[in-house]
Amino acid sequence: MNLNKSQKKFIKKNLKKLSLLEIAQKIGVSEKDLLEHLKITLGKERLERLTFSKSIGQENPSISSIPPVNPIKWLKKNVGYLLFLFFLVIAVYANSLNNEFLSDDIAGIMQEKNIGNPFYFLIHQPINFFRYLNFGIIYNLFGLEPPFFRLTNILFHLGSVLTIFTIISLLYNRKLGLMVAGIFAVHPLLTEAVTWISGGIHAQYSFFVLLSFLLYLLARSQNWQKKYYLISLLVFFFALFTTEKSAILPLILLCFEFSFGQLNQNWKRIIPYFILSGFAAIFVLFGGNFSSRVTALHSQYYQEKGLYNPLTQIPTAISSYLQLIFWPDKLTLYHSEMAFSNSQFFMMVIITAVFFGLLIFFYLKKKYRQYFFWFSFFIISLLPMLTPFKVAWIVAERYVYLGSLGIFVVTGLGLQKIGEVFKNKYLTLGLWIIIIIALSARTIVRNVDWKNQDNLWLAAARTSPSSPQNHNNLGDLYARHGNFPKAAEEFQLAIKLKPDYGDAYHNLANIYRQMGKNDLAAENYQKALSFNPGLWQSYQNLAVITFENGNIEKSIELVKRAIEINPQNPDLHLVLGYIYLQANNKTEARREFLKTLELDPNHQKAKELLPNTN
Repeated sequence: MNLNKSQKKFIKKNLKKLSLLEIAQKIGVSEKDLLEHLKITLGKERLERLTFSKSIGQENPSISSIPPVNPIKWLKKNVGYLLFLFFLVIAVYANSLNNEFLSDDIAGIMQEKNIGNPFYFLIHQPINFFRYLNFGIIYNLFGLEPPFFRLTNILFHLGSVLTIFTIISLLYNRKLGLMVAGIFAVHPLLTEAVTWISGGIHAQYSFFVLLSFLLYLLARSQNWQKKYYLISLLVFFFALFTTEKSAILPLILLCFEFSFGQLNQNWKRIIPYFILSGFAAIFVLFGGNFSSRVTALHSQYYQEKGLYNPLTQIPTAISSYLQLIFWPDKLTLYHSEMAFSNSQFFMMVIITAVFFGLLIFFYLKKKYRQYFFWFSFFIISLLPMLTPFKVAWIVAERYVYLGSLGIFVVTGLGLQKIGEVFKNKYLTLGLWIIIIIALSARTIVRNVDWKNQDNLWLAAARTSPSSPQNHNNLGDLYARHGNFPKAAEEFQLAIKLKPDYGDAYHNLANIYRQMGKNDLAAENYQKALSFNPGLWQSYQNLAVITFENGNIEKSIELVKRAIEINPQNPDLHLVLGYIYLQANNKTEARREFLKTLELDPNHQKAKELLPNTN
């Protein structure tokens, strides 16, 4: 399209003042025609620098002007930045590789008998299939070696870092991409999703979500090339079948198109993402995932039933995450300190109100819509965990892994703005370097907290004195070191903080048994079962005490109760067979020993006892 003299004059006069979209609207042409004109008059390289430079500050990035990307040329052009980010991630997480299996890793990986068969989970937990597929591959290649499981988390984190650099470089410029990706690479708030193997599901699904978003951007920048668009949908499918939390991507895309003014053109392209999310929602709601999650939180973690009050839940969560992003000091697995004074809660409400106030302001001011998008990105990513249903903790560091990106982008834009205001580009660079060094040091120190069970529970004790779970864990720590009085003290404190804590009663009973106080042990096993009837270990241990007291009939009844709960446990069948043998019921004893060997063909004790039943 040929432009007339007055149009060209307006462009020349306002090129540095207005956005490309505003210029196109003022002279009555499409942004595409304006770009074609500028490509001829300025040249391709100058046009790219112009569109990227206009992305910084108070104006929206010119999203439609993202140039077509040749992957090979782009890689060659940015290899230095990518290598720097690679070494940055490795440097801050290298000291975590030899850390042990911790907390949920023990039951979910070490003791999970189907860990090497991911297709078992395709049937029983399809919405988490790709996570278990990852575990199954590692197990079959390397066995139960923590470094390989943890290395996978680090690689997913690295993938997210490199994808973030690419996204921000395309939307803005490489320098901002490096700043934002660098902060994301080393921020200690993200260690729970990287260093803790079980927390790695957040690093994994976030990588898939970010990669799908990047491919969506590439598709729309190249006239919706099918290969990028279809691969974006495929990657989103992987994300959904890693965890249902990925379902927030279509909302992010919707907000993105709205914020940058092209929702009316591209909304139909987002519908397939919503359809995929809908299928995932059906799996969660009707496939048992939602109900099993509620049951697990209630039975295993003693989460109270009911609903959170959003008026307290949301200010607590939002203000806590923002505080931890800007001052990552009190990092802990258990954010249990939820009792606040009136003044503390008032400050939380103020922080949350300011955040949402800014969100509304950026929404109303069109030229600030980019900030609206990144603030919304933070909130949208947290939505699965901000539900009033008690299927998540109010605050958990791994929850904010993806959402933190929104705050990091705004921080990067702020650092660049400081350099512009003071007309000193080295000021921005200096501030960023200081931030990277400080955050890296904190991450390396935090990795040490995740080294083993003892380190983790002692670290949590410093920041979470009101956590009954951590006092229970501390009791286990002292028991392992043979300090039974101190262990009993910790279990009693856990019970004091949570009177229905069945696991703590069970563990306290174990301590009394080791101290030779069988009456107190039996009493606490019974209390444990009154609060958690699913504790088959309490039935087993109570059966042993009952057997020692000469009540064989009662002990058989108790072991059978344990077997009802955990029928695939070979040791329970061995215990029952042994009791039958002592009762001279060789037929039943033989049956139980054979069942033990059926479940575990290499069970040595069953092999030794079986001949005694002839």
